[in-house]
Amino acid sequence: MGKGTTELVDLLVLLGMGAVVPLGLALIDEPGLARVRRLWPLAAVPGALSLWLPRGGLATGCATLYALGTLAVALHAPRRLARTRSLAPAEVAVLTALATPSVAGVALVAERSGYPLFGFEPHILALTVPHFHYAGFTAALVAGLVCRATRPGPTGARAAAARCAALSVPAGTLLVLAGYFLGAWLQFAGAVVLTTGMWLVGLLTWRELRGRAADPVTARLLAVSSAVLALTMVLALWWALGQASGLPHPSLTWMAATHGVGNALGFALCALLAWRRLGTVQARTTPEASR
Repeated sequence: MGKGTTELVDLLVLLGMGAVVPLGLALIDEPGLARVRRLWPLAAVPGALSLWLPRGGLATGCATLYALGTLAVALHAPRRLARTRSLAPAEVAVLTALATPSVAGVALVAERSGYPLFGFEPHILALTVPHFHYAGFTAALVAGLVCRATRPGPTGARAAAARCAALSVPAGTLLVLAGYFLGAWLQFAGAVVLTTGMWLVGLLTWRELRGRAADPVTARLLAVSSAVLALTMVLALWWALGQASGLPHPSLTWMAATHGVGNALGFALCALLAWRRLGTVQARTTPEASR
């Protein structure tokens, strides 16, 4: 990646560390997670600092502090599962959201140290960090929230679509991760599954949730978050298909400036701000509601 692209990716990671993760954690009703959120700056600040330090021991140490913060979040996933004993679709999405920042944390430590983790070069690891903040944490969490809030309707089709979204977003994210190791075609399959889930999230947000917003600002935030997905996920499919088939596709620089910025600002930030503004029980992903 060029210097400009690297700086843009770093800015997206900063947004994920400093705003997206704490906003998202506030929407998960899980004992003990509020304390992690209060202490989150102790991880986010050194994590942010690591991005601007040259690769080496100091940058690696700062990145390690961030990775420990993401591990503290991830540890709530097995605790939650043991407590709720639920694998309902919304719960699967929330468990995925809790676990995936740790992937970003580990990738950040390896990238800042210059270590080719699992054989991946630093520039690939650098892209893994924002991917698992947005496609991992935020997408899974929002899919779970949408699943929780969608009303069944007379035929139950809407609820079925919401459950499909809540399962396909985590499944797609994991397939994309597996594709790093098993080949570009599996990564493309993961992009197809993930895109399907995110399009369902966008459609349900637009048709079901936007009209329920109590104020126009929240409604507009929901509208923007759903509309952006329709475009950014097309770019994800195009890039993944090109990687697998050798067909012409956007460069990493172009993807960071379009898909990356769109998903970070248009989808993730707008969606989480909207859910925070909703401020109702339906905007809380609770274990009891997810059963």
